[in-house]
Amino acid sequence: MSISLDQLFVQLHGALLGALPAWARPWVSILVRIGVIAALAPLIMMYLTWIERKLIARMQNRFGPTRVGRYGLLQPLADGLKMLIKEDIVPTGADRLLHLAAPILAVVPAVLLFAVLPFGRNLIAADLNVGLLYVFAVSSVSSYAIFMGGWASRSKFSIIGAMRSVAQIISYEVPGVLSVVAVIMVTGTLSMVGIVESQAERWFVFTPWGLVGCLLFFLSGVAEVNRTPFDMPEAESELVAGFHTEYSGMKFALWYMAEFLESFAVCALTVTFFLGGWQGPPVPFWALAALLAALVGTARLLMWPVRLLGAAAMAGAGVLWGAEPIPSWIWFLAKTYALVFVLVWFRGTLPRLRIDQLMGLAWKFFLPLGLINILAAGLWVLWPFPIGTAASALLLLVSGWGLVRANNPAPLQSRTYVFAE
Repeated sequence: MSISLDQLFVQLHGALLGALPAWARPWVSILVRIGVIAALAPLIMMYLTWIERKLIARMQNRFGPTRVGRYGLLQPLADGLKMLIKEDIVPTGADRLLHLAAPILAVVPAVLLFAVLPFGRNLIAADLNVGLLYVFAVSSVSSYAIFMGGWASRSKFSIIGAMRSVAQIISYEVPGVLSVVAVIMVTGTLSMVGIVESQAERWFVFTPWGLVGCLLFFLSGVAEVNRTPFDMPEAESELVAGFHTEYSGMKFALWYMAEFLESFAVCALTVTFFLGGWQGPPVPFWALAALLAALVGTARLLMWPVRLLGAAAMAGAGVLWGAEPIPSWIWFLAKTYALVFVLVWFRGTLPRLRIDQLMGLAWKFFLPLGLINILAAGLWVLWPFPIGTAASALLLLVSGWGLVRANNPAPLQSRTYVFAE
């Protein structure tokens, strides 16, 4: 049997199960899926922190982590070890049980989201026919964890940050869900795999309603996970560190892990719903292999044996699978990390919104635009191209302009200053 790079992990999983007796295969399959998610989630979180620190450093004309390992690649491991050995301080008067349970409860839904992410063709842990409903049900649990952590800390800063966070999550969940209603209308399915397969001919982002829905969903997701410029629950100028002010050591690391995993999930879900998922142009794999071989071979900070072996491995892979198109799981990860770059770009560029601006954006702009986008998707489905496309685009343009005008504050009155002689 020939090994396909696109189906490599699926074939390895099948080979493992084929060597087992029939009664053990379902149980081993479940354990393998759980083990892969449990190992993949912390690995993604650790190197998302490295990516963010390196990118922001470059934006600020710095180097970022460089001391631990080549290119600072071992810095996340050092940070994890530091968190493990730091003292766990619990404030006097805090609810110790809830103080411990809150960060654990925050991580659990972030990890559970990985079960329904279609990382590639046939590469999904659980292909639920209600996968979209599962995503919104599981992601809504994080607000309970955040409020629990703020309340259990017995700190005014923590409780104010927690209340802000719950209000923010609820506010931005509404337009986030509305933006996906259009996807359900067009595809007629709640299955994550079904949604990706519906974009085989055209990604939804290349339609008027899909572009608006993509922006609404992505920005609402950024707000839900408290990322810049929507990080009001952690406004250090007002609230020290918000809802996790009184956390230290590994408990703080769990809050950090939950935020980064949810950020990755937001990017992956945006790719799934609007950017074609694992779909990609049929570029031959040898082109990617040649590019990677050139990058590894010219990496000056790597020792020459590592550079030689890495370039040889990439060249060998290009020879072995060069005629195949780039694997679906590489396309999915490439799109997801492109959106991760946008998240980091936001953090390095944009200032934090005021609380009134943040809530007003959700209720006065995102919510009505999400409702209008559903109508635009209906017009796109009802009327054939190009009438439906033109009608939905016109509706969204006029509505967006009207919402901007309606929410535009009154111009400031000119002032006359009288200076003392």
